Order: sequence, then C-alpha cells, then structure tokens
Amino acid sequence: MGKPRRSQVFGLSFLFFSFLSSLSTSSFALSDAEASYLSQRQLLTLPENGELPDGFEFQVQINLKFDNSRLRRAYIALQAWKKAMYSDPKNITNNWVGPNVCGYSGVFCAQALDDPKIKVVAGVDLNHADIAGYLPAELGLMTDLALFHINSNRFCGIIPNSFSELTLMHEFDVSNNRFVGSFPNVTLSWSSVRYIDIRFNNFEGQIPPELFEMKLDALFLNNNRFTSTIPETIGQSTVSVVTFANNKFKGCIPHSIGKMENLDEIIFMNNDLGGCFPPEVGSLKNLTVFDASFNSFVGALPQELSNLIGVNVLDISHNKLTGVLPENICKLPSLSNFSFSQNYFNGAANACVPTSRKDIVLDDTGNCLGDRPNQKLGNECEAVLSHPIDCSKDKCGGGSSPKPPVKAPPKPQPKPPVHTPPQQVLSTPPPVYSPPPQPVRSPPPPPVQSPPPPVRSPPPPPVQSPPPPVRSPPPPVYTPPPPVLSPPPPVSFPPPPVQSPPPPVLSPPPPVSFPPPPVQSPPPVYSPHPPVQSQPPPTSPPVVALTPPPTKKAVLPPNLGFQYSSPPPPMFPGY
Repeated sequence: MGKPRRSQVFGLSFLFFSFLSSLSTSSFALSDAEASYLSQRQLLTLPENGELPDGFEFQVQINLKFDNSRLRRAYIALQAWKKAMYSDPKNITNNWVGPNVCGYSGVFCAQALDDPKIKVVAGVDLNHADIAGYLPAELGLMTDLALFHINSNRFCGIIPNSFSELTLMHEFDVSNNRFVGSFPNVTLSWSSVRYIDIRFNNFEGQIPPELFEMKLDALFLNNNRFTSTIPETIGQSTVSVVTFANNKFKGCIPHSIGKMENLDEIIFMNNDLGGCFPPEVGSLKNLTVFDASFNSFVGALPQELSNLIGVNVLDISHNKLTGVLPENICKLPSLSNFSFSQNYFNGAANACVPTSRKDIVLDDTGNCLGDRPNQKLGNECEAVLSHPIDCSKDKCGGGSSPKPPVKAPPKPQPKPPVHTPPQQVLSTPPPVYSPPPQPVRSPPPPPVQSPPPPVRSPPPPPVQSPPPPVRSPPPPVYTPPPPVLSPPPPVSFPPPPVQSPPPPVLSPPPPVSFPPPPVQSPPPVYSPHPPVQSQPPPTSPPVVALTPPPTKKAVLPPNLGFQYSSPPPPMFPGY
C-alpha cells in the first residue's frame, strides 16, 4: 500500500483536533471508537513494513546543537512521539522541548556501553502518565534504550517493527494499554531482554515457541486474547514468574513443564486448558504458587504433586477434577492456602477437611463430599462420577516421560523371501540333451536370498537441555484474584460507551536502579485484591492493598495478585 496523501493526513488531523477542542476539561476514558481512530492514525504514519528507511535521521532538518549524534537521534524520536500523543493530562511531556533530552520528564540517560565518554538515552519511564496516543516508528532511533516502561496509559495501535532496532532492551513493559495485533515478535530479536510485560492489552493469536527459548526472568501474558496452545518449548524457559491467565489458551499443560528449574510462580487461571494434570508438575521443587483454576482439567490429582515441598498457594478450583484428595498433598510442608472448590472430588483425607486444620486455609465447597456442607447435588455428581477418566491413558496426563506420549512410527518389518518353484525362476526352458538317453537332471534350485536387514527408525534427536538458569529477583507475592473493579477516571475524552482499559499494572524492580526521577513521585504499590484501600501491607501475605493517588480514587479490575512497585529509572549491567 502506498503512502497516504498529505491531504488525507491533514484532513484527519483537522477533524480530530476540532473534536478535541469541543471537549470540556473533564477526563474520560478512551472509547473503542477513539482507540480505533488512534490506531488508524498510527497506520497512516508508519513507513513501509513499519521500519525506518536507512539514513532516516539525516532527512530531518534540525537547527539545534547536540553533544553527540545519538542524542540527536533521540531528540527526533521523542519529538515524533510527542506529536503522536493526543492527550497528556498530567503535562508529563510539557518540558519535552529543546536539545537537552536528558532533562525531559521520564527520560533517563547514562554512559554509552560502547563509549563511556558520551551520554545516551538509556531508559524511558512513563508509567501511570494516562497519556493517549500511539508509538511512532521513530522510536526505533533510540538504539541505546534498555528500559521502556509505559504501563497504565492509553496508547493504542501496534508495536512498530522498528523496535527491532532496540537491541539493548532489558525491560519492556507496555502493560495496561490498548495495543492490538499479534504477539509483538520484535521482542524475539532482543538478546538482552529479561523482563517482558504485555498484560492487559488486546494482543491475540498464537504465542511463538521461540519466546520460551529466551533467557527471561519474568513473562506476563495475562489479560489478552491469545488462543493458541502453550508451546512445548516452555520447558526451556528460564523464567521465575509466568502468567497465562485470562486468555483463551487451549489444550494441555505441556509435559516439559517439569524442566523449568527456576520457576517460582505459574498462573494458568481462566483459560480453556483441559485434560489431566501432567505428573511432571511434581518436579517443580522451587514452585511457590500454582494456580490452574477456572479451566477444564479432569481426572484425579497425580501423586507427584506431593513433591511440591515449596508450594505456598495451590489453587485448582473450578475444574472437573475427581477422585480422592490424598493426605500427603494437603500436608505439604509450605502449604498455606489450598483451594479445590467447585470440582467433583468424592473423597478427602482427614488432613484435607477445613474444620480439622487451623494452620492453613482450605476450601472444599462445591464438590461431591457427602458429609461436608455446601456440596453439589447428587444427580450432578453422578453425571460426572459415572464416567471416570483414566489419566494414564489421557494424552495430557499419561505417563511420566518428559515429553507428551507421542507414538513413534512402527518399524517396518522385513518382507519374507518369496519362494518360487524352480521351473518358474528360469526364463528359458531347460536344455534338451541329444546324446543317448540319460537321466534328465533338473538345474539346481536358485540360492535362497537372505531377507534384507530390517529398516531401523532413526534414533530420536537428543533432548536439548534448557539454557543455563538465569536467577531472577525474588518473585512478587501472590494473592488470590479479587473482584472486578473499574479504572481511574481518565482524560479529555467524552464518556465512553464501552468499558475502559484495565488497571494499573506495575513492573518488578530491575536488577539495579538509577537515582529516582526528579519530577515524578514513586508510583503506588499495586496488587489487586478485594477492594481494600489502605497502605501497602507488610511483607507477609496474603492481603495486598492499593494505595491510590491522593487526588483521585482508583478502582481497578482484577489482576493476578502480584505485589511490586514500578522500578526506578534504569541502570542495567554494563550501564
């Protein structure tokens, strides 16, 4: 598609700015129509393939002096971004003027990795700025960028392909915006990235298997529209925290999950996953949080779950699990919260009865435990229990091998030799002898050919061991999901006909930190739970509260229960 005519761009701009000028000073969330408009604006401005042409920065005429060419490139990028912002209610970018880009609010500089004598833009942190707009392709000019945090804004459209130029990226957080399209594959080109957070957006489609081959510390995919199966490559992942919640993932939990040596928390909540639990889950000795609630898992719990000696929170509620709850699972040494409600368990050991335990929280409601209160009706239980599932034969849970039970093709059997009568083997009739009559001798039978050697299937390829573990910072504390809340009041848009974007979601602290930003106060500690408005809790779980800004109320939709603050300005290994 060719480039848009200048008249088209100016026409759209005039209509949009005329619309903005008619708005009052009140703040409103983006409607779907407004988000769609901003996405279209972005597509009109993106160059072909979403990538900048070679030498693009030299085509921009600037009558300003910069300390080095990289700061000039950053100036071009940040000015293009400022023009792509249609609402900045907090005036965060008000001082984005002039050549001193290191003084811009939310922009942080450091010494260049390849030349300590020069200063470059190493990070951008616009968390909670409530800015509406899109990401221009010019942001790909900031090739020294290692931190990009823009969570809890109203950015729309896609992640431009020009971001593949940001090869030093270490932390990438675009959560809680209005981004669309497929998974941003530009992230796969970043060899230095350790933290990817794209939750609370509208990404859709499949998750690339290569994502789990990267050396990540944390990966947040929840609250999007992904519909693929979970790739078998998850066993190669080095993450300590990964969330799949609130999507449409389907199929099994891969058997390779048992190879995730660094895994501390994994959240499968509210997807379309099913089948039996793979016994390899029991190999996750470092696991502290396992949440597979609100799916369609069936069958009995594998005995291997009793090996989860470090698990603190175990939630398998709202599935179709059956059988008897074994005592050794309910007596796991670190277990403090175990919910197995809304299943079809028809038996439980004494250690699994809530009234018998004061040391942990147990929830057994909504099962088929006849002697317990608040259970399912008999006919509802009979409909499921009369058709038991044999997990040893289930494709998701069968066997204890680290791979799904894939049947190898049968070995070809050697064909038996074909024995034919001697007279049919000869192509010509036997010779007739003219001498005096002698006994006619038949020619000797042909030698019997030995059968061909059996064709052997090639040996299976060697199993690649996972990449060397990358130790992550201590994971956030998990709390169960809270009720759905609504977002804070937004900025200069008319009242939306649809629901506003999801809650503020903040990133975990990076490995090291810069001095705190001079113009922004630290963002609130957020971990959604039932609506509790209080100061951040002490380090002990399970209740985590949201401290809203003093000037406005913050009512947020549900999250996964992680407690962490947005990291300070960037300082990464090598910077």
